[in-house]
Amino acid sequence: MNKTKQIMLALLLAVVPAASLQAKGKTDFSSYFDQKTLPFKMAEIKRPSIPSHEVKITDFGGKNDGRTLNTEAFAKAMQALKEKGGGRLIVPAGIWLTGPIEFENNVELHLETGSLLFFTDDRSQYPLVESYYEGLSSRRCKSPLTAFNKHDIAITGNGSIDGNGQAWRPVKKMKLTDRQWQSLTKSGGVTNENGSIWYISKEVLNISEDPMYFQNARISGTDEAWNVLHDYLRPVMVNFVGCKNILLEDASFENSPAWNIHPNMCENLIINNIQVRNPWYAQNGDGLDIESCKNVLVVNSSFDVGDDAICIKSGRDKEGRDRGIPTENVIIDGNTVYHGHGGFVIGSEMSGGARNILVRNCLFTGTDVGLRFKSTRGRGGVVENIWCDRVNMTSIEGEAVIFDLFYSVAADDPIPQASVETPDFHKIYISNVTCQNAKKAIKMNGLPELPLYDIFFKDCYFHSRLGAEINQVKSVTLENTLIENEKGPRLTQRNTIKIIEK
Repeated sequence: MNKTKQIMLALLLAVVPAASLQAKGKTDFSSYFDQKTLPFKMAEIKRPSIPSHEVKITDFGGKNDGRTLNTEAFAKAMQALKEKGGGRLIVPAGIWLTGPIEFENNVELHLETGSLLFFTDDRSQYPLVESYYEGLSSRRCKSPLTAFNKHDIAITGNGSIDGNGQAWRPVKKMKLTDRQWQSLTKSGGVTNENGSIWYISKEVLNISEDPMYFQNARISGTDEAWNVLHDYLRPVMVNFVGCKNILLEDASFENSPAWNIHPNMCENLIINNIQVRNPWYAQNGDGLDIESCKNVLVVNSSFDVGDDAICIKSGRDKEGRDRGIPTENVIIDGNTVYHGHGGFVIGSEMSGGARNILVRNCLFTGTDVGLRFKSTRGRGGVVENIWCDRVNMTSIEGEAVIFDLFYSVAADDPIPQASVETPDFHKIYISNVTCQNAKKAIKMNGLPELPLYDIFFKDCYFHSRLGAEINQVKSVTLENTLIENEKGPRLTQRNTIKIIEK
């Protein structure tokens, strides 16, 4: 190799993470787990084990005309693969209308280029099942893509998955143009009394405005009480619970009824080169919610969603604390977020804790907030050993970095004693972060009974209209951190014990 080629290769390797280079036929993920570059110990995650046996959905009567309901064909295909010990279910190009699909062990759902898995808007096709939502166990409508306690499962290929979310979601008028709002309201459904929110039906409107419906279902536990709530209990689109060895690769996931992708209490998860999209006005339209999971790799993917984009959770309040399963050993590398309430988020349902999480080489452009840490009294849980490195941000509508432990607390509430219900955020390291154009550089708002502590900023640059606001913090370090704000003070502090600037 001549000297010129050596220089060119060196430049390429300097800007392209080694793990994003392609091994023969498959991405090589090994360099992500190099212990020299990881701030915590983590074993390499392997791809799921999928037998070589292959079938096509057309082998089971599937039709790609966009009109034929293929739910039975997918169920037959999954059963056939189960009997063979697993394999690959190939979905050719075309529009495949279907109801919920449930995975079996050792099965890969492969969507070929030009294929669209299009989930029906007939809500009766989604029965109520025991599940989880927003950190609590609950009955929900069955998710379009479901796996409970399975192992070695995958969704791959360059096709797309559409959850037909508009058949489920409420919409706020403030998030649409006048023409969009007029078109929506003329399509059917109803609006609330002041005309600010559109709902799919009068029944869903009534349930949304009266918490007694949900309380009655939880207290009585009867099928009758729960069935009243059916259309209100929107499903997440991808719901994997208690599963091991999962791969999501190359496919597009879009237009979900609620959260888009929700792995819960799972282990060994690889997400590579996927595209996650929801309309920006999508209510509860999160991109990826990783809840109580261990050993996770999220790389080379893009998110453009209606709520938090990449979010870490671990259960809510006492149920989450009793479950006691933290989200831990997570690498988030080389991802782009175009829209979302937060680019990377921890909380607010994090009662089981979160630790050993690395976010690096990411770009957030146009998100409401960049790095978002949120919780509140009653949650409890410990969040520690979090590293955010080499994150670039542009056009952030709110704060580039925010810690808010008053997420749903009134400022004048009485101050309780610290307890297991008090969230504990510490040992959080933010380095090499560049933000161009935010409303505010940094906001830190801890709890007086247990302030934030051991928060470290190093080699960061923020250009913002407002500077940094630090409140109820025991200790924060700002090392080589430049804040260029257009108005007001660079740094405002209240109820803060120690700010170290280097």
